Amino acid sequence: MEASLKEPIFVTVVVPVRNEAAFIGRSLGAVLDQDYPSDFMEVIVADGRSEDATREAVREMMKHHANLKLIDNPSRIVPTGLNLAIREAKGVIIIRVDGHTLVARDYVSECVDALRRTGADNVGGPMRAGGEGRFGRAVAAATSSRFGVGGARFHYSDKEEWVDTVYMGAWRRAALDRAGLFDEEMVRDQDDELNYRLLDRGGRILLSPRIQSSYTVRGNSRSLWRQYFQYGYWKVRVIQKHPRQVRLRHLVPPAFAAALVGSVIAACLVPRAVFLWAAVPASYAAANLLASIASARRAGGSLLAHLAMIYAILHLSYGVGFLAGVARFCGRWREPAARRSSPVTGGDASA
Repeated sequence: MEASLKEPIFVTVVVPVRNEAAFIGRSLGAVLDQDYPSDFMEVIVADGRSEDATREAVREMMKHHANLKLIDNPSRIVPTGLNLAIREAKGVIIIRVDGHTLVARDYVSECVDALRRTGADNVGGPMRAGGEGRFGRAVAAATSSRFGVGGARFHYSDKEEWVDTVYMGAWRRAALDRAGLFDEEMVRDQDDELNYRLLDRGGRILLSPRIQSSYTVRGNSRSLWRQYFQYGYWKVRVIQKHPRQVRLRHLVPPAFAAALVGSVIAACLVPRAVFLWAAVPASYAAANLLASIASARRAGGSLLAHLAMIYAILHLSYGVGFLAGVARFCGRWREPAARRSSPVTGGDASA
């Protein structure tokens, strides 16, 4: 890492936010307190017309940090905010940081080092989830397990490896210029879509445990359901755009949701075979219980009941969202492959 700091590269950190007043001070404070030379780093916050005190908090911090900038994101969604910030960026390297994340003090240095050392097009670290109270701690445990979120390596891997997607991300500006910016159609899953576009064009994505951050999870069941419903819903568009990148982990939750609904309908139509139709929910309940017990032991504390409920929320919301996306976007499969895989943005990637 010393070599990367002897000859620093100018870096732009882009931070898309909306209504993050309760967290922005800590999150943005960690970004501004990096060990990377401040003369070679700028931070651009793209605010999606926040209705709380987010903008005021950022403006107050701007009084003490000349390299901090606030821009308006009138569309209010993450991909447009990211694209607006990237178009304003001066950096040779673009690093994304989300408003609900605390990055380590060497986060920027490690991202720059990993890009230089490996020649990757995108690098990122593991997603270390944390939460407040029993519900939050249970969500953090569930979203850090294979049973909860499938095989995406950034949720639990502790080794440096080539992967298909990472948490947040740090890109060479040249790689973004080649692949295009974030697809502004993608309200959710825009990071996956961009990463798959990089892979489709021969790019490489690196997961490095040296790139450290912590993410604060949703604090109640309603917001968690909505979050994962949207993940499943928009994953359909990602798959339509990049069918070669589909993985089994993307299809298991919708298959389970469809089987569960089908078993309930079948039980109503053929009540004599109710025990047969009960096999699907019973099998899931058994698997959920075993996974919840294992996760509760690792997490510590009396989280068993919360974990069983949260696992069900994660799987059903994602699965139902995916099925809703299939119904909503069923006509989009007929689009030409070139059109499906091209990002929908408000301007040229090189602008």
